[in-house]
Amino acid sequence: MSSFYSEDILEHSKYPSNFGTLEHATCSHEEHNPLCGDRVRIDLMIEGDTVQDIRFSGKGCAISMASASMLTEAIKGQSVAAAHAFSKDDLLELIGIPLQHNPVRLKCALLSLKALKVGLYAAGSVGEE
Repeated sequence: MSSFYSEDILEHSKYPSNFGTLEHATCSHEEHNPLCGDRVRIDLMIEGDTVQDIRFSGKGCAISMASASMLTEAIKGQSVAAAHAFSKDDLLELIGIPLQHNPVRLKCALLSLKALKVGLYAAGSVGEE
């Protein structure tokens, strides 16, 4: 791996948090990046207005897997409205390396966020505060 990757990214890609699937998920969505072949599925268990549990599964580069791991840590236990409000900038801040000028790596980093947002909207979980 390149020195481009931070220790945190390497740690999350080797030992991801919340990796797996939820058997009785409230909503699930999978996204695929055809440019590199990365796949990320997000499963959520929503009770009331709270994301009680969140898991991800898939296969991809260190950045896409670490990003999904970090995203699930940030969203777990939050309100649905907070999940809807979680932004690209929020995720890039968690990742902690500059990706704004690298469109290929940026797409990898944001794949899990896209899966989360599309899954929430498709399930009709529109967050309101």
